[in-house]
Amino acid sequence: MNYKILVPVSGGKDSQTCLKMAVEKVGAENVLGLFCDTKFEHPKTYKHVKRMASMYGVKIETVCGGSVVEETLRFKRFPGGGARHCTDKLKIRETKIFCKDLAERQGGFEVWYGMRSGESHERAARYENKIDEELYHPHEIMPSKYPKYLGEMGVRFKLPILSWSDSEVFDYIKGEENPLYGEGFGRVGCFPCLAGGDGWKVLAFEHDDFGREQYIKVKQIEEEIGKSVFTSGVGDRWENSGQGCLICSI
Repeated sequence: MNYKILVPVSGGKDSQTCLKMAVEKVGAENVLGLFCDTKFEHPKTYKHVKRMASMYGVKIETVCGGSVVEETLRFKRFPGGGARHCTDKLKIRETKIFCKDLAERQGGFEVWYGMRSGESHERAARYENKIDEELYHPHEIMPSKYPKYLGEMGVRFKLPILSWSDSEVFDYIKGEENPLYGEGFGRVGCFPCLAGGDGWKVLAFEHDDFGREQYIKVKQIEEEIGKSVFTSGVGDRWENSGQGCLICSI
């Protein structure tokens, strides 16, 4: 089976939009999804990834190059700033390996990434001169992450929703998104994203039984590496209020 389009999926709305678009363009039999498991996602995200495969009639391969916990302990620091080892090691590295293997087996194909300029100032600057419908060599999209040899093997990257807004994405997938969005989370993936803002971490830790289990796990990591997962007063105030202690005592 030769696939025309590979779509890396996270369980989030943007990659889901790309998956749906790809299926509508070339047919489900020509599309392959790729889920890079960090072993730190919410159970609802894992369930949603399986649901997407059924919903769009595609195969979604799952690969795993380790876990967020393992990487954090290995680097002795939580991801953040310019050191997002969770993304670099567990997602980009695994996608690069998968792309190389797939290209060796079948030849070239397109990779549709769900990046949007409206997500952040950083992404807006990074993709300022890129066009939604254009095909690029992988290293032209992420110069420090993807090697030139992938382009030589026929792999091309596309950013089909680069100029889309949040509302356009939600309208397109028509209420079929990951349920965590409806529960107050603006982004989904790692639960919580340890490189994200402290407010989102607190929201996740308080959210449900799984969030409380994640908080206990994070406190154990803090003990081992001697660093706090929180980077601002938001987290400190929450823990000093006694809420964190209440969770750990459950």
